[in-house]
Amino acid sequence: MQCNTREQRIAKLTELVNKFDNNIDQYKSKEYKEAKLRTDFLNPFFEILDWDISNEAGKSEDYRDVIIEDTLEIGDSKKAPDFCFKIGRERKFYVEAKKPSVDIKNETEPSLQVRRYGYTAGLPLSILTDFEELSIYDTSIKPHKNDKASIARIRFLKYTEFIDNFDYLYDTFSKTSIEKGSFDKFVAGSKNKRGTESIDKGLLAMVEDFRLTLAKNISKLNDIDKDSLNFAVIKIIDRIIFLRIAEDKKVEPYAALLNASKSDNVYKNLKHIFKDADLRYNSELFKNNHSIDDLIIDDKVLKDIIVSLYYPECSYEFSVLPVSILGNIYEQFLGQTIRQTESGMVKIEEKPEVRKAGGVYYTPQYIVNYIVKNTVGEKIKNLTPKEIEKITILDPACGSGSFLIGAYQYLLDYHLEYYTKPDNIKTALKNQLIAQTDEHSYRLTISEKQKILKNNIYGVDIDAQAVEVSKFSLMLKLMETESDKTMQQELLPLSHVEGKKGMKILPDLSNNIKCGNSLIGKDFLADNLMVDNQIIKEVNPFDWNESFAEIMKSGGFDCVIGNPPYLKLTENNTEGIILSYYNSHYVSLSGGSSKNLFQMFIEKVVLLKSGIISFIVPEALLTTSSNGKIREILLQNYSISSLALFDSFVFVDATIGSTIFVTNKKSDLKTNVYKLNDKKEVNYIDTINLSISTDAWEVFLDKKSQTLFNKIEKYSNPMKELSNMSKGMVVKSRDAVLENTNTHNNLPFVLGNCMNRYRLSYKQYADYSKLEIIGGTRDFNKQTKTPRLLIRRTGSILCATYSDNKELIESTLYILTSDKIDLKYLLGLINSKILSYYLAKKLQTNSQGFPQVLMSQLDRLPIPKLENNTIINKIISFVDNMLLIQKQLQSFKIDKDKEILKQKADIIDKQIDKLVYELYGLTEEEIKTVEGN
Repeated sequence: MQCNTREQRIAKLTELVNKFDNNIDQYKSKEYKEAKLRTDFLNPFFEILDWDISNEAGKSEDYRDVIIEDTLEIGDSKKAPDFCFKIGRERKFYVEAKKPSVDIKNETEPSLQVRRYGYTAGLPLSILTDFEELSIYDTSIKPHKNDKASIARIRFLKYTEFIDNFDYLYDTFSKTSIEKGSFDKFVAGSKNKRGTESIDKGLLAMVEDFRLTLAKNISKLNDIDKDSLNFAVIKIIDRIIFLRIAEDKKVEPYAALLNASKSDNVYKNLKHIFKDADLRYNSELFKNNHSIDDLIIDDKVLKDIIVSLYYPECSYEFSVLPVSILGNIYEQFLGQTIRQTESGMVKIEEKPEVRKAGGVYYTPQYIVNYIVKNTVGEKIKNLTPKEIEKITILDPACGSGSFLIGAYQYLLDYHLEYYTKPDNIKTALKNQLIAQTDEHSYRLTISEKQKILKNNIYGVDIDAQAVEVSKFSLMLKLMETESDKTMQQELLPLSHVEGKKGMKILPDLSNNIKCGNSLIGKDFLADNLMVDNQIIKEVNPFDWNESFAEIMKSGGFDCVIGNPPYLKLTENNTEGIILSYYNSHYVSLSGGSSKNLFQMFIEKVVLLKSGIISFIVPEALLTTSSNGKIREILLQNYSISSLALFDSFVFVDATIGSTIFVTNKKSDLKTNVYKLNDKKEVNYIDTINLSISTDAWEVFLDKKSQTLFNKIEKYSNPMKELSNMSKGMVVKSRDAVLENTNTHNNLPFVLGNCMNRYRLSYKQYADYSKLEIIGGTRDFNKQTKTPRLLIRRTGSILCATYSDNKELIESTLYILTSDKIDLKYLLGLINSKILSYYLAKKLQTNSQGFPQVLMSQLDRLPIPKLENNTIINKIISFVDNMLLIQKQLQSFKIDKDKEILKQKADIIDKQIDKLVYELYGLTEEEIKTVEGN
């Protein structure tokens, strides 16, 4: 019976409850099996909540509402959840079923089982039930082996309470409610909750621990150089993790690694497993390599690593681990390298390029999906699989492979949808392109998935470890829905098919994913023959025509996607010979004083005569003069079909605005502007015309504001031409920072909350020599140079003050010095309404919930060229008065006196604004526009 109304749903649920109640003794007997429970009660229960349990809609395997797993008992546990409920491809929650004879409320094993499934998959909630009882668990809380059944349980219901709690169950777990965002609300309310730790952080910590332990042991027992050590450690970890995942996915015999660790000569035992895996998978991952295979590794080290990957020591269930989460982990993992000290110690440290760039920032999945849909999706629209065979998709800085995985998944979905159309199914089945999984569902065969991967997916990265991880991630994606059953069904029969004899599970990706410097060709070698080999090794020159000969002969790549690295190039962070090469080979760097890696990546893929290009890059691409040349290069070769903007910062811990551009070969195409958010909403904003020039792409401003800003900028210089700016120090810990303790060696330790406009107060003190500074301005002389302005980094308006005292400045403040302009005059300008208006309307295009002023935005503030000394001197005089008043406000105790001072400050503020308006030549109408905002 289909339930369309609340009353019908409750009536159906009442029938189920009564049926259970009338025969409860029978259902609680040990003879009553779990499979029968599913059929009799759980399937109809979730059908009442709108889920298409039996896939009557005939959706493909990857897109059906509910995946129901066959039970596979391994020891005392199963290796897959009983039910996985999805919207499209996205998993939403798991249900683990138990026989009614199980004590759901108190037994710990079932609760840990469902929590491990939900936690590993990154899901907010999951359910454990035998129908008699139902426990709802918060699976954002990391499970531990000693947890009681009550830990992380947020609701417990007996079957007799289902009717009274129907609205709660429906509003939380029905398909209708989840499509409306019921889980999104729960996730938002769970952020930073005690006990929560994201799966990627937990797994990253575990893998990092593996690396350090292995590196120390291998370095101690073997004569090995740094590069070989890094290669060996990551390869061994990759092999173990791949096989461990394969075990939980039922592709490999369960506990094979664990059994290998139980006797002596663990590494020798593992090498036998690796050798078998090489025969089985035919992949570079397991290929014989003497630099790895001849290593000596202590048994205990390997045993500890392996044991920690199995329950109960392990909190993770690898059968449900998303490849995207593993990619996030590896992206962070790849940001560090193993270094051997002269004394023989092993240290893990950030790679130089990562340190220069300020960290590793993993691209969120919704960004990957958007870019893939608007490039790969457009390129293959309405094409047949035969036509798609020649489509080539490239990420020129592929990292851990997140964009390549996204493109591969899109291709897999497209092919499956094509093959399962009524007119194509018979032929696809006959040619073993698809296999039937049940009456309504089909999946792509392993051989077809291999072919798509080999034909269409390409990547390059300068980091050899990243290349290995990218291949590793793509292999895991290929294996994602496979099992030992599918392997037996497909690969053995294929061994007798013409042209497919001896076919293995994994393809060789050495011709698809290459290691090299996408930006520097082998002509670098000819010009630098006398350069040290270590520099050549780090540069890693790459020849596109040699490495991808057939593709380049055929006109280049059809789609280029990704998130190229961002790094402002300076003599301090880039070798002189490399800078010289960049300057002589890339026209985009002639556009301004600020030169960035991402500009060259755009120019390079344009030079490669690529088809559709889409990158996520800094928002500065749209407007800053230093990006003018790359804007011109793009428009000389393509139309920009769309630009995407954001309401918030895209990358966690990175305060940089972002934009996505998508190119099109059609000329004179108008540009659609969209707004994206992490809820996967894409909202149309406007359509604009872009003409070939270095001019800014004004996508944010209304015409009135644009006219006003053009007028202001015409008679101004950007602030960066008149000042030097730096960010305050980033300290690892504030343990050395003391409250109100001003001793001989201590200086005031100043944060953003210590200041306001024209006002500074000291609350904390620190001894510079005792601080562990990990970022920002580290140099003591730069930290304490006076006089200077301090500008607060957080907030929605500009907030600055003047300081001529020595202080230690923390990273929530910027430090500004200048020998070209009077600082008190500049202070009046920065704190004026007009520049806050300019910042908010033109520069601060992100209206994020936690607004921040970026240094790149401050650099662009327009400072008047016209030096009207009379006005300047008046502003300086008013600023002096304002600074004095703010000091007095801190010392005065009587409220009436404070009120008078505040009134004076308001009057001075208005006088400064009036003078600044005069400097910029604003009309009364323009002043009203500013004041109104």
